[in-house]
Amino acid sequence: MHEALLKDMEARMQAAVDLLGREFAGVRTGRANTALLDALRVESYGTLTPVNQVASLSVPDPKTLVIQPWDASQITAIERAILKSDLGLTPANDGKVIRLNMPSLTEERRKQLAKTVGKLAEDARVAIRNVRREANDKLKALAKDKKVSQDEERRGHDLIQKTTDKFTGKVDELARKKEQEILAI
Repeated sequence: MHEALLKDMEARMQAAVDLLGREFAGVRTGRANTALLDALRVESYGTLTPVNQVASLSVPDPKTLVIQPWDASQITAIERAILKSDLGLTPANDGKVIRLNMPSLTEERRKQLAKTVGKLAEDARVAIRNVRREANDKLKALAKDKKVSQDEERRGHDLIQKTTDKFTGKVDELARKKEQEILAI
């Protein structure tokens, strides 16, 4: 019947949840995490390159990130990229490695990050609802072409809504955990 439609819808909704998880990994929580630098692009030999492709990243302790470029000439480009980013971190360069010390988050910054988490979660919910709308439209088209009965269409809409609720619940759970992580002192 419409198994392919449901599988496609679930895969696309899961992709939205997975993307949200990756975006949340890049939100600072006061603990050092190499995922913070995933979105950071460095001017390397004329092209913008992810920092993890021009340097090794490590976390020697919970408050410090160390970036060790493979080519020492890239150290200033990496430093410049960090300063331009909205990470709010100041790099310490010793000529061989860059150290990023994670300062404790202020209450204002925590609230700001919590709002960012809320916005990212809402974007994921919107993406999931768009997938639901497309699936409902496809199901209506199948019913209009008499490829599914009215009862099957009704059951299909119910199933689509249940799936949507399941995935928005996952988004809500991820957002709640990330907000707790940020607001924890």
